[in-house]
Amino acid sequence: MENKPATDASHLVYCVTAISAMGGMLFGYDIGVISGAILFIKKQFSLSAGMEEIVVGSVLLGSLLGAVVGGILADRFGRRKLLIATAIVFALGAIGAALAPDVAWLICARIIAGVAIGIASFVAPLYISEIAPVAIRGKLVSINQVALTSGIVISYLVDYAFAGAHAWRWMFAMAFVPAGIFGVGLIFIPDSPRWLVSRGHVDSARAVLVRIRNPQQVDAELSRIQEGAAQQKGHWSELLSPLLRMALIVGVGLAMAQQITGINTVIYYAPTIFKFAGFSSSAVAILASVGIGVVNVIFTLLAMQLIDRVGRRPLLLISLAGMTLSLLVLGIAFALPQLSGILGWVAVASLMAYVGSFAVGLGPVFWLVLSELYPLSIRGRAMSIGTIANWGANLIVAVSFLTLIHLMGKAGTFWLFGGVSIGAWVFAYLLVPETKGKTLEEIESHWRAGKHPREL
Repeated sequence: MENKPATDASHLVYCVTAISAMGGMLFGYDIGVISGAILFIKKQFSLSAGMEEIVVGSVLLGSLLGAVVGGILADRFGRRKLLIATAIVFALGAIGAALAPDVAWLICARIIAGVAIGIASFVAPLYISEIAPVAIRGKLVSINQVALTSGIVISYLVDYAFAGAHAWRWMFAMAFVPAGIFGVGLIFIPDSPRWLVSRGHVDSARAVLVRIRNPQQVDAELSRIQEGAAQQKGHWSELLSPLLRMALIVGVGLAMAQQITGINTVIYYAPTIFKFAGFSSSAVAILASVGIGVVNVIFTLLAMQLIDRVGRRPLLLISLAGMTLSLLVLGIAFALPQLSGILGWVAVASLMAYVGSFAVGLGPVFWLVLSELYPLSIRGRAMSIGTIANWGANLIVAVSFLTLIHLMGKAGTFWLFGGVSIGAWVFAYLLVPETKGKTLEEIESHWRAGKHPREL
């Protein structure tokens, strides 16, 4: 295991992490802002339930597109340059949505914002994982998740601030400010040393490592990176090879589990769920959603402190168990008409428990493990595949939620997500490896040796 970096180097690593995690904050803001805005958009444009699902889901279509192209671009042009381009796209999406004269324009603007989300969602944690010392890699990558959850809370607060005026355009426009800060900050951070080695820029990689590690660590880490890069060719076909196939299955399985357990139905539709539960005021429903967002941040901060101590697997299993139980309770609350007087508060408590369970495990662990699993030469493309699966599942859940409510009822829909959570727990128990305390090169060697994931 690596020693901790020198004080100045450690400060730089944290600074670089904070800047790149702004991508996570924008990710969170842009997926959260629609929850309040849609209450007023559907009234202004007289949207049907189907069109409402399309408006909400349009950002996910863009995210899927971003995930498709992001992996190749991240490996070819580097993590930093791609994130700078992403900041520009975030700004364009925010202004486009704010100026939308009709639903078609709004959908196009949200697709543009979604492309930025799809790229930032995996390139930011990828970059952080490659810059971070092994001893605190989980903590640093989790900062991106903290930023993401903070972005959601900020979006809810902005929604609440503009709810009285029904000013949904300003809800979208406010994303321009963090996008500008993100873009300017990225100009001053270094490229990933691992990406530099993969492109043959060894001297540049050494210069970066000198800035972010103890002097005595530099040569050893650089040698490990070079050895790992030399053993892979960087072809898509490697992911389907027998040695890496299991890594791909783990990544894609976790990617789908994070979404089909229902988390983004809460993020996108929290105010709508609270109105189902009896809150009549849009502003009150949005304010209740702020409480959900705060729980998300608090438990993500807890996960950040535990993830390098307790490990990835224990947090993941505890998380999925808690999500299952809270979904069961939420379904029961909607199924019992005698609870109608207190249904709103049971819904708030259940959703808080559900989101807290997600935030302490499945939320941060998925993005962290995805950034750790794959060899250097194909890491960007491999993460891209996992992210495509993640956003694809996200899109399916988002555009089907209101339809499921209509077909299965509120209780049945939440019980369905609870059943899926049980399946996700079994998958995680059987196949997800523990990556705590392992260098990225050690994890790569594990796959090359043809070992089972649990043997790591």
